[in-house]
Amino acid sequence: MTPPPRRIVSLVPSLTELVWALGRADALAGRTRFCTEPAGAIERVPAIGGTKTPDLDAIAALAPDLVIANREENRREDVEALRAAGIEVLLTDPNGVDEALDMIAALGRLLECEAEAARLVTETRAAIAEGGPAGGARPAVFAPVWRNPLMGLGDATYGASVLEAAGAANALAGRARYPRLTMDEAAALRPDAILLPDEPYRFDERHVPAFAAIAPTAVIDGRLLWWYGPRMAGAIRELRAIVRGLVG
Repeated sequence: MTPPPRRIVSLVPSLTELVWALGRADALAGRTRFCTEPAGAIERVPAIGGTKTPDLDAIAALAPDLVIANREENRREDVEALRAAGIEVLLTDPNGVDEALDMIAALGRLLECEAEAARLVTETRAAIAEGGPAGGARPAVFAPVWRNPLMGLGDATYGASVLEAAGAANALAGRARYPRLTMDEAAALRPDAILLPDEPYRFDERHVPAFAAIAPTAVIDGRLLWWYGPRMAGAIRELRAIVRGLVG
């Protein structure tokens, strides 16, 4: 049987947090500077650049037996360079809640933390079930991901899936992953609510009035839409409460 990785470098903030939550903080040998959770603890792990600008020489010097990366968050050329250097890279690509839960279970097996991974999966499925039976009216939610040009959260994305898990309907269902649109086109969607995440674009209260002219609007922590791992159950519950508060 292959032993679990003993030295892990994570290039994905949410997965750095996941490795920690699974009980393998001892194995974390490196992280990006954007890997900031769990706050107050992760600082002891060396930072090796950003998600898009990792220091490949520094990573190699850490002699990891596993690097965790993500297809959307990290650059293909960096993943290929690490593999060319003989470093094993786990390339993740969950585009929905179920895929993210499968990934948690798989990482739990790889790190020999199956029980903790199973607990996270069970908690998340319980949070989804709290929304009640399917079939009721779902409020349509528009979630911009960029301001200029205006881009929205489309299909085949984790963010859209987590909105649906929280009991909402994606106003851009059936569209490309991150479609461009105008404010007039956003208004034509007739959403019941608009959520402005503070990442990847840093929407804040200054942007609310323009969107509030279309539908009730709230600025939210972007990690609710983008971070899979130990915060999934809480994110689903919080998103559900925010949307319900907006639509009444």
